Amino acid sequence: MKYEVNDPVRLTDDGRAILAIDQTLLPGRVAYIRLETPEQMFDAIKLLQVRGAPCIGIFAAYAMFIEAKVFAQVSSDKEHFYQQLHKFAKYLSAAMPSAVDLSWALKRMERTAANNMRRSFDTIVEAMRREAVQIHEQNIQTCFTIANYGLTLINDGDGIMTYCNAGALATSRYGTGLGPILLGAEKGMDIKAYVCETRPMLQGSRLTAYELVNAGVDTTLICDNMAAQVMKEGRIKACFVGADRVAKNGDTANKVGTYGLAILARTFRIPFYVFCPTTTIDVRCDDGSKMTVTERDGDEIKTEYFKSPVAPLEVKCYNPSLDITPARLITAIITEDGINYPPFDFN
Repeated sequence: MKYEVNDPVRLTDDGRAILAIDQTLLPGRVAYIRLETPEQMFDAIKLLQVRGAPCIGIFAAYAMFIEAKVFAQVSSDKEHFYQQLHKFAKYLSAAMPSAVDLSWALKRMERTAANNMRRSFDTIVEAMRREAVQIHEQNIQTCFTIANYGLTLINDGDGIMTYCNAGALATSRYGTGLGPILLGAEKGMDIKAYVCETRPMLQGSRLTAYELVNAGVDTTLICDNMAAQVMKEGRIKACFVGADRVAKNGDTANKVGTYGLAILARTFRIPFYVFCPTTTIDVRCDDGSKMTVTERDGDEIKTEYFKSPVAPLEVKCYNPSLDITPARLITAIITEDGINYPPFDFN
């Protein structure tokens, strides 16, 4: 069965907006939203309508191109144009500071503008359009390469545990952490996926299960607190996860709960693999202690995806967005450059 999925974000034909799958509506409804104002773009990232580090990077590149078109029409000179562009990049980056692909894409687009500043506004804008498309196309190839490397870690009949969502919805085409599973299914391999639901936003049950089932993968959904039991029963041969940010020493920030899963994998001697493009590796960050974990709205725990509250509305909630998995618990980090084993020292 060939895995096919539309890219979660793409530029409209007129180049004035981004069309994105609203991932908060999945799996019940597949709907595209049109995003063309800075506020809409910021909210799409903040509210997780657009999510996944590589996907956010692609989205940011297109957003910079769209705003460059607007600024080119209203700017009196090149200096004012660049100042407005930089201001927008800073604004969009604040929507999710932990996603290194977001800041990477914004800086790459700013650099493209700076390198063409002596040319006409039309030339600058066109150069930025080409750069955004290239970022998108490079990610497609990167994901395919990562999937092929990851496939060498799987045997026919293996059970693979996943957490959160690292498929095409979070990137493009095959994805990162889900890439080997999807590619393996396409090649006719019998892979059994065990999908952790991923509380509180349920990216596992809503998104990963959606992608895998539609790709014809043998998929079993479990609650997060069932992972240890499933491992104990011998069903799992490896854990595959994505990453929001990887430090120079291999410490990895990912959806909260990843750290606990890595501890369980170590307890049961199960390989724990992280999949990400090299753009997710922040070589300026020495280790996980330098990473900031933001806290999200507690209502995500109490009311999100429930018809009525599942906890007293007045109860306090602690809702960290990410946790940091120490490099010592990671078997390997797979990028488009290959399978990297510890000790990690990314440059």
